[in-house]
Amino acid sequence: MTTIALAGKGGVGKTTIAAMVIKHLAQTRSGAILAIDADPSSNLNMVLGLDLEWTVGEIREGMLEQVKQSLGAGGAAMGALSGGMSKRDFLDYEIRSSVAEGVKFDLIAMGRSEGPGCYCAVNHNLREVIDSISRNYRYVVIDNEAGMEHLSRRTTRNVEKLLVVTDPTQRGLAAAARIAGFRHELDIEIDEAYLILNGLAGDAIPAPLQETIDALDVPLLGTVPRDDELIAFEFSGRPLVELGDDSPVYRAVAAMIDSIL
Repeated sequence: MTTIALAGKGGVGKTTIAAMVIKHLAQTRSGAILAIDADPSSNLNMVLGLDLEWTVGEIREGMLEQVKQSLGAGGAAMGALSGGMSKRDFLDYEIRSSVAEGVKFDLIAMGRSEGPGCYCAVNHNLREVIDSISRNYRYVVIDNEAGMEHLSRRTTRNVEKLLVVTDPTQRGLAAAARIAGFRHELDIEIDEAYLILNGLAGDAIPAPLQETIDALDVPLLGTVPRDDELIAFEFSGRPLVELGDDSPVYRAVAAMIDSIL
């Protein structure tokens, strides 16, 4: 199993890049792909053209509410469910039922972040369930929020490729530098990290941006051009995986993925 995680501040196009990664893997590599939407906004399903019925966050909160009703508000994370079902079995069944199925790729959406209270035991069970599901796939692609919260909680164990996405601005590169640096603080193993410059107008990177990129501790993997067809897809809500293989955005991402796999 190969795990590819994407991170970047809001609005830089990491979900777009994630969609192109998944499209390319589905078209050119053998084996099924699991997409994990770890951004609370949960819109990866839209660019993949999949319906999303519920998220892991909703399942988790629903389970804890059942425990609270059985035991009262105290100790909800450690209690049992009515009917004798363990929390682990409940989460396993519900999460597997929540998987949105596509052709060669499926999707799990993490959804909302945690509410008040202790979630340590629940998160441990979540990790076990998602690890168990992930082992059935050749590739796992994780679309993270900027702070990589789900990675920091070890929702997944190891990441072979971390793709840090930025727009072509100094502010975007400053955010990318913070995110790339954050990988050293995570209690998981990240084999390789790369920078992707998204939405570049023209063929050349402006000199001031290139100077900043050269000073980062994460190498530039490549650039993705600004593309009017992609913008039209975004306006219409059409799934981005339907972009043609001749799309300059798709070709750029495909070439980058081929170079690191």
